[in-house]
This record gives sequence, structure tokens and C-alpha cells, in this order.
Amino acid sequence: MIRILVTNDDGVHSPGLRALAERLSAIGEVTVVAPDREVSGISHALTVSEPLRYEKLEEGVFAVAGTPADCVNLAVGNLLKVPPQLVVSGINRGANVADDVTYSGTVAGAMEGAMLGITSFAVSLASKQSEDFRTAAEFAVQLAQIVAERTLPHRTFLNVNVPLGKVEGVRITCQGSRTNAERRDAGGRLYSWFKQGLGGAERNGISDIAAVRENLISVTPLHVDFTNYHALDELASWGLNWNGGPPRRR
Repeated sequence: MIRILVTNDDGVHSPGLRALAERLSAIGEVTVVAPDREVSGISHALTVSEPLRYEKLEEGVFAVAGTPADCVNLAVGNLLKVPPQLVVSGINRGANVADDVTYSGTVAGAMEGAMLGITSFAVSLASKQSEDFRTAAEFAVQLAQIVAERTLPHRTFLNVNVPLGKVEGVRITCQGSRTNAERRDAGGRLYSWFKQGLGGAERNGISDIAAVRENLISVTPLHVDFTNYHALDELASWGLNWNGGPPRRR
């Protein structure tokens, strides 16, 4: 049996988390450690300025007054006698694609697992309205069985997005990008309203956005290392130095 830690950012009582934990229990020993409330958009924040409080709700289920990253840290370092073999974060209500991955607490839960050396993935349903998590939960089980037997590259984790409705297949994707459209209210004044999802422009045919739009499950390998290695030589050519004084004028 696989030792599985489940977390999320929608809160310990969310239907997506329940569906995921229940389905994963068929293949492993599941422990749920999740925030005691919804903390969507909290990204990879950690609680460092105050005690991290938690409560055992039932056997194998803990509610934490913190973030998804807190939950994974607490579970691995304190609550579990033996570290999990797998961290699964989700099922999030709404897609986590493109730039959303930098804000997502769901994705951060999986990232924290990868940083601790544990095979991890995040899974989201590309709908804010539907609570039919069956397909996403079923795919999570299949993926869990596969990754438990294989080795992901060092500090790499997977970000999974499942389309709503009939699924046409699975595509390995890259992280997409998009721009938020400028808006005006009834009085003609400009405003901005950030929304997650599949909106905006995306021309990359192998992106997570493109896959979900084509009713494909998107599986994106993400990495903890943010370094842009292609830029190292360019920056080295700048001849940066420090002489203790103000910059020289050219």
C-alpha cells in the first residue's frame, strides 16, 4: 500500500478533497492534512510569525490553521511517523494553468512535497461551477500508481488539469501564458479583475491551456529551480562588477 498525503487550498471540508482522498484510499494509506478554511491564491506562503495550530478531526484527517505548504511541512515533520511516498494536492475547483501556477496554493502543496524529496503532483478540475470530481479523481489514482513506481527528475513535480465533460485523452504539456484583457465599466473607467481559468490569448499548441480547451487532460512537469539557464551567458557578458562607488556613466 502506498503512503499518500493529501492536501489542498480549498479547505479540509471541500468536496474535491473528499473525492480525491476517498478514491486514493483504494490504492494506499491516505492521510489528509489540509487548511481549515479556503486559502485559494495563497501560493507558497509559510506561517513563520505565529504558532501553527492544527486539529485532528478524525482518524487520518487534520485541519491546519495555515497554508498548503504549512500542511505538507507539518505532516512530514511532525504528524506522520513515516514520511509519505506520495503527496497529492487537490482536487482544486477551477483550473490551475499558465500564470495561475505561481499563485496557486494547490500547486504549492505539490511543490513543497517535491522540495522535501517526495514524489508529488497537483490536480485541478477546469470548472468553478461543477462538483463532479469523478474523472479527476480516477485519473489521479491512475497517475498515483504510475509515479509511485517511477522516479521523477530531481525536484520535479506534476501539475494536472482535467477538463470538464468528456475527456479525449492526455497530453504532456508546457506551462502556458496569457494576458488579461483591459476592461471598462459602464462609466468608461478602466479596471482590472484577476480571474483564474482559460481566458486570454494562448498561441502555444502544447500548452496546458490549449490541451484543456481540446478536452485533453494536461500533465505539466514543473521544477522547483526558477533559474533561467539560457540567460546565464547573456548576463555574464554584461561584465557586472562592484567597485564600492556609484555606477560609471558611459
